[in-house]
Amino acid sequence: MNESITGRQTLTLPSTLDTVDRMEQEAEKFASDHGFDEDDAANIAMAVREATVNAVLHGNTYSRDKQVHASLEASASDMTIRIADEGTGFNAAVLPDPLLPENILRGSGRGVFLMRALMDEVHFRQLTPGTELTMIKHRTTGPLNP
Repeated sequence: MNESITGRQTLTLPSTLDTVDRMEQEAEKFASDHGFDEDDAANIAMAVREATVNAVLHGNTYSRDKQVHASLEASASDMTIRIADEGTGFNAAVLPDPLLPENILRGSGRGVFLMRALMDEVHFRQLTPGTELTMIKHRTTGPLNP
């Protein structure tokens, strides 16, 4: 796709719970500033929160030596979010289905399911080290005209 980017923001943050809150706030503001309606901006923010929790907790295991790398990009047709950790990586294909009866009461395992429900596309890519998650939300209305 050769569509021009209308907005871009990159962040490199420590592996802390404060990073989770900050990424959620940054994503919601970025989406709103780039013409996504209130519902879409809230859904994007929630998906980014889940992705950042996974990067901080599961990927980087709160390590002070590891960071979370994020980029937010808006175009005329969508918003793309990339969140990467510096952990050992994982295989998203083997995640348990949180809707199966044996998994209903589990305290974890719903983040990826939720991201897939809130976003239009969710892709995982193994890095060396770490995992990069790319999420895309397509616009349901036209972009903000400055």
